Amino acid sequence: MASASSDSPSKHTRDEAILASLGYKQEFRREFTPLEVFGVAFSIVGLLPSIASVLFNAMPNGGPLAMVWGWLFASAFIMCIGLAMAELASAAPTSGGLYYWTHSLASPRCRNLLSWIVGYANTITSIAALASVDWACAIQITAAVSIASNQVYMATNGQIYGIFAALVLSHAALVSLGTQILARLQRLYILLNVCLCFIVIIALPIATPSEFRNSASYALGDFTNLDGWPSGFAFVLSLLAPLWTIGGYDSSVHMSEEASNATTAIPWAIVGSIAVSAALGWGINVSLAFCMGSDLEVILNSPIGQPMAQIFYNSFGQKGALALWSLVIVAQYMMGSSCLLVGSRQTFAFARDGGLPFSRYFYRINSYTKTPVNTVWLDALLSLAIGLLAFASTQAINAMFTLAVTSSYISYITPIVTRFAFKNDFKPGPFNLGKFSFPVAAIAVSWMVFMNIVFFFPATPQTTVREMNYTVVVLGGFMSLAVFWYYCPIYGGVHWFNGPVSNLVSVDKGQDDDSVSEKMGKGRDIDVLTVDV
Repeated sequence: MASASSDSPSKHTRDEAILASLGYKQEFRREFTPLEVFGVAFSIVGLLPSIASVLFNAMPNGGPLAMVWGWLFASAFIMCIGLAMAELASAAPTSGGLYYWTHSLASPRCRNLLSWIVGYANTITSIAALASVDWACAIQITAAVSIASNQVYMATNGQIYGIFAALVLSHAALVSLGTQILARLQRLYILLNVCLCFIVIIALPIATPSEFRNSASYALGDFTNLDGWPSGFAFVLSLLAPLWTIGGYDSSVHMSEEASNATTAIPWAIVGSIAVSAALGWGINVSLAFCMGSDLEVILNSPIGQPMAQIFYNSFGQKGALALWSLVIVAQYMMGSSCLLVGSRQTFAFARDGGLPFSRYFYRINSYTKTPVNTVWLDALLSLAIGLLAFASTQAINAMFTLAVTSSYISYITPIVTRFAFKNDFKPGPFNLGKFSFPVAAIAVSWMVFMNIVFFFPATPQTTVREMNYTVVVLGGFMSLAVFWYYCPIYGGVHWFNGPVSNLVSVDKGQDDDSVSEKMGKGRDIDVLTVDV
C-alpha cells in the first residue's frame, strides 16, 4: 500500500510534465483513475438505453438481421476508428484533443483553419450528443408513464420538451460539482450498465411468453424492410443504431487533463469501451431478436412510443417492465451527465485557445468546485436550443442522432488524415500500432466518409419538407457560420486565431479568483511530443 500511494504523486508529476510539453499547465485536479476514465467512455455509450434510443432506426431497415449482423459489421469499423484515435491520444493527451492534434500535424498553410473547423465540429458534437441523449431520456420517461397507465397516456411534444429541459438543467447542476464526486460516480455508472446488459441477455429470454419467441432462422436471418429503400441501402441506414450507440469514445480524450497516467489510460479507455460495448451490445441485440415477436409494425407503432419498452411490456408484464424500464431511465440519465461532463471540458479547452466567442468569459474554472462551470452551462443552454427542433417535426428532432454521428466524424477524420497527409514530427506514445497504423487509419477514414454521406439521406424515399432529414441543414448551417466567422473581415478568426496557445505563465496577482490566467503570447508551432515515463 505504501508504494502505491507514494507512486501516485509521481504519476501526477509525470502527467503534468507531459502536459507542459504540449504547452499547457495543470489546471484541473487529476482525480480520474484509469477505471474511471473507462467509465466515462462506457457510460456515454450506455449500451441498453442507447440501443433503446435508436432501435426505431434498425427495426424498419432490416429487422432482426440488421440488429444482429449489422451490429457486428459496424463494430469492426468502429474499432478501426478507435484504434486510430487511441494512437493520437497516447501521443498527445490533452483536453483539446482533436483540434489540438489537427493543428500540430497539419501544414502551416492550413492548420489554423483546419483546427478551427475541427474545434467547432467537436463542439456541435458535444451539444448534439447531450441533446439527443436527454431527448431520448425524456421519451423513455413518458414511455414509463404510458406503461404505468396501461398504454393510455400519450405525451405531446410540449410535455416531452418540458421533461427534456428539466433533465438538461439538472445535469448542468450535477456536472458543476467537484471533480472527485464526478470521478467516483463513474464506478456506479459502470456497475449499473453492466447489470442492465446481463438482465436483458439472461432474463429476457426466460421471461418472454412463447407467442413472442422467435425461431433461430427468423432472429438471425429475417430481413424486414418497412421504409421503402432498396434492401442494401436500408441495411446501411440501419447502421446508425450501432454507430450512434458505440459513439463518444473520444470522451476519454477530453478527460486527459483530469486522468492519472493519461498516455496509457486514455487510449485503453477508448479501445476498451468499444470492445466491451461491441460484445455486450451484440448479446443484447441477439436477445431482443429472439424475444420481440415477428410483428415489427405493431412494436414500432405502439402507444408506448418506444419499441424496446413495448418488448419489455410483452415479456415482463406491466410491473416487471416498469421496474426494468426505470433502471434504463437511470442509466440514460447517467449518460446525459457524462455527455455534459465531457462536452464542457472540450468547450473549455477550445475557449482556452481563444476559439469561441467571448472565450475569456468561458475560460474560467470555479475556485470552489475546480470545474469549468461557465462552459457547463453554455453547453446546456445550447442543447436546450437544439431541442426546439422537436416543434418542427419528428424527423427534425431525430436529426440530433445523425448530427451527433456526422459532426463527430468530421472531427475524427481531420486529425487522422493530417497525420499521414502532411509532413510532421509525429512521435507515437506508449500505445501504437506500428506498421498497422496506416492501414487501420485508411479503413477508418474511408468508412467515416461513406457513412457521413449516407446519413444525409432521409428516412424514406418519399419525403416532404416536414419529414426531410434535417441533419444537413443543422450541421451545414452551423459549420457555415463557423467558416464565415473565421473569414469575417476585421473580426474573423483568420486575423487572430493561431490554434493552441501555451498558457505556461504565472497568474497575475490581481486576477479574479474564479478566473484562470488569461492566455499570453502568440500562437506557436506545437509538435506532438511525448515524455519518457
